[in-house]
Amino acid sequence: MRLRNVKGAASIIEKSCYIVKNPEEYKGCFSKLFLNDNPIHLEIGSGKGDFIINMAKKYPDINFIGLEMFDSIMVRIVQKLEDENIPNLKLIKMDGTYINDVFAKDIDTLYLNFSDPWPKARHEHRRLTSSRFLERYDGIFKDKKTIIQKTDNRKLFEYSLKSFTDYGYKIEQLSLDLHKDDYDNVLTEYETKFSALGYPIYMAKVVK
Repeated sequence: MRLRNVKGAASIIEKSCYIVKNPEEYKGCFSKLFLNDNPIHLEIGSGKGDFIINMAKKYPDINFIGLEMFDSIMVRIVQKLEDENIPNLKLIKMDGTYINDVFAKDIDTLYLNFSDPWPKARHEHRRLTSSRFLERYDGIFKDKKTIIQKTDNRKLFEYSLKSFTDYGYKIEQLSLDLHKDDYDNVLTEYETKFSALGYPIYMAKVVK
């Protein structure tokens, strides 16, 4: 998801108290960043931030980190937070490919919301649920590995379920139409848009 460039985006991001400017320094000890030992939940690809912001507000006893790589998107999250005080929320501007440079046994739950499906076979390795990424995630989890995926893309969902199970994950929760099922759910901006158009939202929670 790319947005038009926002004038001064880099400067706006840099000044935000929510941005972790030196995340590598907290590798293996992100609890020091939050000054508590609460669980840490991570979202890769936070979009405009609706999900990660509202999750942090809803669950103050959980720490949340949102990853986003583009200034033009991260600045939208930062702008939404200008008048907020959410101590259990931090943001990191980085490419999720390099997740192991920043995290080591820090994370309790990982969210993959409406990730790019990369539909061409030659791009399979770029999918965030490919075996290549699942191997990377092994190093970031503190203990039990928990991944929650939401998507409107049926083919990506089917691919992901096979990828998860082939890698040893067990399906704990599954929905083929999330908004018709009785699950606790915080919406992303994509989810709001697609659901309004009548598209079913697929969800899986897998553990290992």
